[in-house]
Amino acid sequence: MYDAIVVGARVAGSPTAMLLARKGYRVLLVDQATFPSDTISTHHIHRAGLATANRWGLLPRLIATGGPRIRRWTFDVGPFALSGNPLPAGDIDFDLCPRRTVLDKTLVDAASEAGVEVREGFAVSGVVWDGERVCGIEGQLADGTRVRENARVVVGADGRRSRIARLVDAPTYHARPTLTFGYYSYFEGVDLEGVALYPREGAGVVAEQTNDGLVYVALGAAHAQFENARRDIPTWFMDNVTMCAPALAEQLRTATRVAPFKGADFPFFFRKPYGPGWALVGDAGYHRDAITGQGITDAFRDAELLAGALHSGWTGEANLSDALADYEHRRNACVMPMCEFTYKLAKLEAPSPEEQQLFGALRSNQAEAERFLSTIAGTVPLPEFFAEENIGRIIREAMPLAA
Repeated sequence: MYDAIVVGARVAGSPTAMLLARKGYRVLLVDQATFPSDTISTHHIHRAGLATANRWGLLPRLIATGGPRIRRWTFDVGPFALSGNPLPAGDIDFDLCPRRTVLDKTLVDAASEAGVEVREGFAVSGVVWDGERVCGIEGQLADGTRVRENARVVVGADGRRSRIARLVDAPTYHARPTLTFGYYSYFEGVDLEGVALYPREGAGVVAEQTNDGLVYVALGAAHAQFENARRDIPTWFMDNVTMCAPALAEQLRTATRVAPFKGADFPFFFRKPYGPGWALVGDAGYHRDAITGQGITDAFRDAELLAGALHSGWTGEANLSDALADYEHRRNACVMPMCEFTYKLAKLEAPSPEEQQLFGALRSNQAEAERFLSTIAGTVPLPEFFAEENIGRIIREAMPLAA
């Protein structure tokens, strides 16, 4: 009998399992994959996420995955670009962009070292019920052996298409139409410092330094283009990068692409993240467009919130149902402003006259340009920066003094 069985051993599941094991609980962590292995991902870990990992003692390991420390952001609005380093999270003034082959293996190993029992190559086929309460899982080992395991709670950390969420019929809310899809790959021979974003009407590009001297380049576009893009991904990709970022496209033409393209579409939804004997964390519980690159940072935060809620309930510090309700409330309070901002960006619309005026004002105000970048990085609250009085002040300060 386990205290917790965590299904999904990547950026939400491994930290949740690790944190519970560090508190002395008996935890089983299962995943259909074996590690190291790849998965579709934005890769970016914002400095707020690194601050979370630092509390766990894992920041040195994440740095050791080999990618450069990212201290330069470029937000290219077409006629000009805003560049700088977002404000730090505590004393962490950089981001990381590790490939998932190295990041996920690092997290699985940390969970194992904390005392978690890890089973790779484990395919979950169902959950076990005790009346209306989940009390375990059924599945198959890599050698074909069928097993059943019991636990006080089953945690679904198995992504946006979560099998656990489907099996427990987790309610969905705040769902919105999918606006975009995207493809990405890795390129050798591209000269880039840090991360560059190129938002354009109808499409957008993100390019970022990652492991082994490679540059990760991702292209997002309006969902209506999805079927057309799939017919010839390389051509579609280059045509749209050329439209969004001509100088980057010139480099890509002489660079070497070192991996196949990976891609997906990006739905918006929230799921109720708990019920009798079950909980959800990471993309299984909440998903948004990839354009702001929040997934890994959100997963780290929510792993900490969920582990804390379970511990509070199990120790009697709080009623378990109340603790899990607080987990949902705190998760939603954290992500809702960014979800709204992400939805707006994912429409891939041309900047409004007001936005053009703001960007023009930021061009001559480096401190406020970096505060704007910090809203995406998670170190300046979106409502604070985009408050009407703050935007008005920035624009007024950029106006030439009256003669």
